[in-house]
Amino acid sequence: MKICLIYMGKTESGYLPDGIDVFITRLKHYIPVDVLIIPDLKKAKGLPVGERKRLEGEVILKQVKNTDILVLLDENGEQYTSTGFAGFLQNQMNAGTKRLVFVVGGAFGFSPEVYQQSKYKLSLSKMTFSHQMVRLFFVEQLYRAFTIIKGEPYHNE
Repeated sequence: MKICLIYMGKTESGYLPDGIDVFITRLKHYIPVDVLIIPDLKKAKGLPVGERKRLEGEVILKQVKNTDILVLLDENGEQYTSTGFAGFLQNQMNAGTKRLVFVVGGAFGFSPEVYQQSKYKLSLSKMTFSHQMVRLFFVEQLYRAFTIIKGEPYHNE
């Protein structure tokens, strides 16, 4: 299996890209990982939210193959414990998933077309985090999940 992370817009705060890079590097020890950063749409700030989400959705869906399993990081998604999320990943590997694509959308979420294409929605918390902070939290949880799968001591229970 291969993991692809899609981010809408670049990560701006200096400490966030540094932390993300640490966990991406660690994660690559366990599984191939690609990170795709879709640049913010030009002249999108003045557009109505629905139009902006539609345009962002078109760009996101161009990156997704028919055989991909698309997982959206979404405030209304399913919440897992760390061990539960490791189980989800193990199930995807056991099912023969070739590419598991996780998407962190823009500040306004996803278009209806992206929701239709997705197979799963995942929420990290009932709390609200910026879409940029979610990137760091999520890659750490991916790394943690693979250490759980491998039986390594990173995760304490």
